Amino acid sequence: MAGEESSPESAAGSKKMDDLEGQWRLYEAYNELHGLAQEFDTPFDAPAVLVVGHQTDGKSALVEALMGFQFNHVGGGTKTRRPITLHMKYNPECDSPLCHLLSDSDPSVSHEKSLQEIQAYIEAENMRLEKETCQFSAKEIIIRIEYKYCPNLTIIDTPGLVAPAPSRKNRALQAQARAVESLVRAKMQHREFIILCLEDCNDWSNATTRRVVMQIDPELSRTVVVATKLDTKIPQFARASDVEVFLSPPASTLDGFMLGDSPFFTSVPSGRVGFGPESVFRSNDEFKQAISSREVEDLVALEEKLGRALSKHERSRIGVSSLRLFLEELLLKRYMDSVPSIIPLLEKEYRSSTRKLSELDQQLSSLNEAKLKEKGRTFHDLFLTKLSLLLKGTVIAPPDKFGETLQDERVNGGAFIGSDGLQFPHKLIPNAGMRLYGGAQYHRAMAEFRFVVGGIKCPPITREEIVNACGVEDIHDGTNYSRTACVIAVAKARDTFEPFLHQLGCRLLHILKRLLPIAVYLLQKEGEYLSGHDVFLRRVADAFNNFAESTEKSCREKCMEDLVSTTRYVTWSLHNKNRAGLRQFLDSFGGSEQSAIIGNSTSTGLSQDLSTASVASDNKQDVKPRTDVKLSHLASGNDSNTSTQTTETRLADLLDSTLWNRRLAPSSERIVYALVQQIFHGIREYFLASTELKFNCFLLMPVVDKLPAMLREDLESAFEDDLDNVFDITNLRHSVGQQKRQTEIELKRVQKLKEKFRYIHEQLNSQQPKFGQ
Repeated sequence: MAGEESSPESAAGSKKMDDLEGQWRLYEAYNELHGLAQEFDTPFDAPAVLVVGHQTDGKSALVEALMGFQFNHVGGGTKTRRPITLHMKYNPECDSPLCHLLSDSDPSVSHEKSLQEIQAYIEAENMRLEKETCQFSAKEIIIRIEYKYCPNLTIIDTPGLVAPAPSRKNRALQAQARAVESLVRAKMQHREFIILCLEDCNDWSNATTRRVVMQIDPELSRTVVVATKLDTKIPQFARASDVEVFLSPPASTLDGFMLGDSPFFTSVPSGRVGFGPESVFRSNDEFKQAISSREVEDLVALEEKLGRALSKHERSRIGVSSLRLFLEELLLKRYMDSVPSIIPLLEKEYRSSTRKLSELDQQLSSLNEAKLKEKGRTFHDLFLTKLSLLLKGTVIAPPDKFGETLQDERVNGGAFIGSDGLQFPHKLIPNAGMRLYGGAQYHRAMAEFRFVVGGIKCPPITREEIVNACGVEDIHDGTNYSRTACVIAVAKARDTFEPFLHQLGCRLLHILKRLLPIAVYLLQKEGEYLSGHDVFLRRVADAFNNFAESTEKSCREKCMEDLVSTTRYVTWSLHNKNRAGLRQFLDSFGGSEQSAIIGNSTSTGLSQDLSTASVASDNKQDVKPRTDVKLSHLASGNDSNTSTQTTETRLADLLDSTLWNRRLAPSSERIVYALVQQIFHGIREYFLASTELKFNCFLLMPVVDKLPAMLREDLESAFEDDLDNVFDITNLRHSVGQQKRQTEIELKRVQKLKEKFRYIHEQLNSQQPKFGQ
């Protein structure tokens, strides 16, 4: 294995060198595989050790101890804001660490850096991220290291988890804690990673880091648990039994089946390597020696506390060297077990890259004017076909992805809300719970509009509104209650129905605009989408959205003209539908009022009721005899022997009631209310019918019969003006060329890795002992 014990001086001969050479080749292949997976986002299972722990648990210090040299800041606070991937390779010829930093912009390029330069780069990245809104990044800093003390390991050091206090003043820290935990959890999702779970505690029931780890790995089946800072824990134990429980915790305390069956215990000496006055170690060799000395001191201190010698198993779990040996062997086994499955994955990736390269070549060859124009026209026709299909009805697009329930539609497209601020219960609308799109969704929205508007009643009318509506005529100061009713009705109708007109336009526009992404999905599903031509596709999308918006606006304006006309001038023929009901109301109202007049001798009441009777007699001929009888009874003077009233006198009383008297009696109020109801309901029925018809004719139908010509005209005009801008040919050619170069690089690297793993697989099958199993 790697380490001082594996140096060439202690080798047993050429067989040992062959074993090391085979292992180096295996580690190198997996390091390249991990880099390829990171760079091209390919799903290769490249085993690695993922270090997880809270701040000040000693994560970075332990990683440095495993490497045998220091490279990063160690101490309180957040010192790691990007995961740091360390591809470590044991090289007995490197007396000092040989480091290469992979470029962020092009990970295939690496630059040799000194430890000071790498440390400065990590510090600069931490400072940069600290100033940004999102203070952490999941993009890894990748470093390749060769050193005589390095193990053959790939270790990923993650940002330290944070456990802030729950008070309000710690909100910023709480947000930071959530960001870190989310990043670490995402890394732990990779099932090929071995999780190195660090705990800084002397009581195993205190599961700080394990709480997070077990959310991803509940059984700890791919987790190694490590208790850090052992040198500070030993003095805290007063009894040997406490040490026994700490070294061998009961199964009930540590759930699951962790790797290694029991925790590891490590100590890392404090102090930095350097030549300054604050430095403790003058070289990495001194640092490595201090780690070894610390292990010996920990073993002695534990045996003194226990009063007995440690068993072989207990010794194998104490110290950085024991942990490093265990991780090396574990990772080596994972590497070897994964070799057979890696080769088919590489073959699949090679075929995929070859096919992608062929498609890019074909795309480059098709970037000429004639072919691009033909592509644009073909896409235009296919796009319109999908739109028409969606309006007519289809089940090709999945409703769970593109459909909206009525509640979703109300949230995204606006709800129908009346003047009372209440919504119609969505459960009462047919198909309210179904996830609809296209023509079905349009029909449901229109049905809801009919339900809501058709059920609207005339708003309440107050006496003050009636009196204010009477006003003064331009030539006399008498009252005209029919005019009063019209004034009130049209005002109420305009205020009531105009908001629904805007709400309907907004809702239907939302439904039409949703056709665009669904049509794109259908085109992609059938392989008819123009991938890579983003500028052209944005132009088509903008043209469609602009057409929908302008058409909806024009349609709404037409509907608004109708609403204005019906609320500006009352045409009585529009309100004849409920005339019989109004006549019946006035008939019964006239009879009851005339009966009340018989016992009332005041002239005011008489004249007002005469007015009422006259209105009733005008609406129904068979009422007239009854009214005349009652008037004649009044004229006969039942309470006194007055002379009979003449017809002229009765007419004077009627005029006194309707024109000269502004005292609003209950009878007049009820007549005005009845007339307002009649006019309002007539306006409602006309508004409902005309609005539905106009939106169907001037919003829905233009999508079918006007949109194709408009899109084609816009397309041909763009082709004539500037084809390069329509398809962004220059940038597209550059982008496709860049993709081709990256694909060629990926293809070469996959081919190289494929040959390496095939060779390693052959060696494993023919000479299994060479890899030290």
